[in-house]
Amino acid sequence: MIPDATTPRLIHVSAAVITDDDGRLLLVRKAGTTAFMQPGGKPEPGETPAETLARELAEEVGLRVDPDALEPLGSFTATAANEPGFAVVADVFRVDIGDQRPIPDAEIAELRWVTAATASGLEIAPLAREYFLPA
Repeated sequence: MIPDATTPRLIHVSAAVITDDDGRLLLVRKAGTTAFMQPGGKPEPGETPAETLARELAEEVGLRVDPDALEPLGSFTATAANEPGFAVVADVFRVDIGDQRPIPDAEIAELRWVTAATASGLEIAPLAREYFLPA
């Protein structure tokens, strides 16, 4: 069977919805890219989506969370921000980070706390923009 050239290839990821006391959403920008997106990433072999997210949050922004404490919000699909021809299928979790402060690490170049109003001048990944950017 010949694949349909118009059908995007899929990238499976886990992504976080982390908000602060002011209701702003945490977004990160990876080095060498222009789009801000929710923290998270691709699974390692054998990881559950929650385990993937806990590992990625520790690696990318220094947050320590218990995979069992993550609140599943569902699976969401959107155009991939940094990989043309791909779509992301994201297992998304609400994450309570308590009084921890995220700090860019690993491949993360920058992080921002945003709302729809404050993000108007930023390139926001479709997943965050379409589903999770607060008013």
